[in-house]
Amino acid sequence: MTTTSSTTVPAGRPAAGAAPTLDLSGTPRVPFGRLVRVELRKMYDTRAGLWLLVGIGVITAGVIAIMFAVADADDRTFFNFLGATGTPQGVLLPVLGILLVTSEWGQRTTLTTFALEPSRLRVVAAKVAAALLLGLASLAVAVAVAALATLVGGAADPWGGVNAAMFAKFVLAQGSGVVQGLAYGMLLLNSAAAIIVFFMVPIAFNVIASLWSTLAEHAAWVDIATAQSPLFMGADLTSEQWAQLASASAIWILVPFVAGLWRVLRTELK
Repeated sequence: MTTTSSTTVPAGRPAAGAAPTLDLSGTPRVPFGRLVRVELRKMYDTRAGLWLLVGIGVITAGVIAIMFAVADADDRTFFNFLGATGTPQGVLLPVLGILLVTSEWGQRTTLTTFALEPSRLRVVAAKVAAALLLGLASLAVAVAVAALATLVGGAADPWGGVNAAMFAKFVLAQGSGVVQGLAYGMLLLNSAAAIIVFFMVPIAFNVIASLWSTLAEHAAWVDIATAQSPLFMGADLTSEQWAQLASASAIWILVPFVAGLWRVLRTELK
């Protein structure tokens, strides 16, 4: 008489001889807010990022001191102080955006980043959000420092020209610079190359545009510096100036950003 026996394998346990597996289908994805907090921390917990922020603070304090030393009392207005405190940020914050992207690719920490969050698009979105949040925080500090300097500046009409539109244009100028830095970082994925291209290529194009009469007539449509200059002058932009700003921004910010995003999404991790 032959006896047949069978063994029941408990649910969730692999059968004998089968390769073990790890089921992550029920694991929730990383919250976007956590991704943004991580990217924010990356902007200041490296030596380069930390010293860049320190440099912005030192230069800002130095510019305010110089204004008190050389500017007339009537020139110590909030508008002038805000332009002074915003200049170091406009120059250096885009570099922080570049490093936020390129440092990971240079140090190969993208292997960890994209392993913990496989969606590269969500990581890029978190980087953009973090860079803009830091830019807004820096802008708030610049406004506070400018306001404090205005209170002790002694100008006859220190708050002249201050309105919501002025702040909106200032935020737009600073934010577009940060996004431009991110775009160049994604496009080149190399810190030195991205920083050089970010500063040198627009400057070189601006010089060429000023020397070439034919191009100079239409410079505001294709040169980002010329198109953005009305934002810093305090005057209301005309519809044509807004169109010129959109055109130049598309050339120098939108196109590099889209090309850089495509490269980040397609580049093989090594």
